[in-house]
Amino acid sequence: MLNLSRQQRSVLLGSFLGWALDGYDLVLMLLVIPLISKLFFPTSNLTLSLLATFAAYVVTLVMRPVGGAIFGNFGDKIGRKKTIMITIIGFSVATFSTGLLPTWDMVGVLAPVLLVALRFTQGFFAGGEWGSGAVITMETAPKSSRGLLSGILQSGYNFGFMMASIVYFFVYAALPESQFIDIGWRIMFFTGIIPGLIALFVRYKMEESEAWLDKVRQKKIERAPLRKIFSDNEVRKRFFLALVITTGLMYAYYTTMGFYPTFLQNYVNVAKSEVPILMIVATITSFFGQIFAGYLSQIIGRKKTLMVFAISAIIIAIPALYGLYHATSFYSRSLYTVILIFVATSGFGPIPAFLSERFSTEVRNSASGFVYNGGLLIGSWAPLIAVTILPHGENLVPVLLGINVIIGSAILLIGAKINPETKDAEIK
Repeated sequence: MLNLSRQQRSVLLGSFLGWALDGYDLVLMLLVIPLISKLFFPTSNLTLSLLATFAAYVVTLVMRPVGGAIFGNFGDKIGRKKTIMITIIGFSVATFSTGLLPTWDMVGVLAPVLLVALRFTQGFFAGGEWGSGAVITMETAPKSSRGLLSGILQSGYNFGFMMASIVYFFVYAALPESQFIDIGWRIMFFTGIIPGLIALFVRYKMEESEAWLDKVRQKKIERAPLRKIFSDNEVRKRFFLALVITTGLMYAYYTTMGFYPTFLQNYVNVAKSEVPILMIVATITSFFGQIFAGYLSQIIGRKKTLMVFAISAIIIAIPALYGLYHATSFYSRSLYTVILIFVATSGFGPIPAFLSERFSTEVRNSASGFVYNGGLLIGSWAPLIAVTILPHGENLVPVLLGINVIIGSAILLIGAKINPETKDAEIK
């Protein structure tokens, strides 16, 4: 099934590495949020500091639909390859620059302003990354392998997540806490330039999508892809139906993986040294879960796969979180982590294939990137909602957080029901 040509492997690797860098940067931010909140938003009220820092984090996510729409527009007009060359440079520089930021003690109120501005820029470029990378990969992939390659591509985010957790573990272990607060977190962001440079080199060598080049030769390039999404009744309908799916997936994901480091440190009272290890467990679970879901979608279809994971998460969320909250050993916490993360995040696996199959070549980049990142307009607020509603040290914590996961999974289930099956669609 994975008998790929050199070009197909190159495109898959280039897109995978870019998505990995996106995961690397966002997760570094999540891992250091408890620290960043004190350096950039100092206050005696921990909840207010966390809310302010998560707000800066959410700025990154909310900007992604804008980046997805604008760079998706470029991808449909000037090509997928040129677009992902621009996006990888943009958010590699933004990741590196985060490590250069001055703190509140250095420049006062200018510190959070600069942090938000940089996260704003990061979100803009990152938003354009997924759509162009996913589309060029799916347009290049053999039809019989689209589901599996979709899962492999999507798991790149978790690969970056895992690498960030490993870097965090070693940097935190190597430095005393005072030095980590001073320089350790900066080193973590500086390392983000490495996967960006590798991805840039791989992308420089790869070729443009033949599906897009065919439209160029036929002189059928859409002059205004974004306008067509909302002016064409059929495309508009597909856009909003698909948006329901990505909204549910994003909400469940950011309630679990997006909130996990803070949940472990501030609510479960796990030792800081154990947090990165549990995050590694979570990301490995999500990594293989998404590959499995992509593979499964090639057998039973994208629609049924999404429904299987949505129903599983609805059933399992509260029991898994309750078990995690009351677990007394690392091994039991790891077990509940695997169960929760598998059902709540694996559903992303078929999404690159599903969105590419849902839209025609002329608007595929714009529509796919906009729909995928558009799910963040609601989904990205899940950590903020969690911080707001969760009490400290009470049995209601796992129930309330579980309800949040169920809300996202219910939205996903509705989205899967109202969208058609796309597995057999021709996209070349």
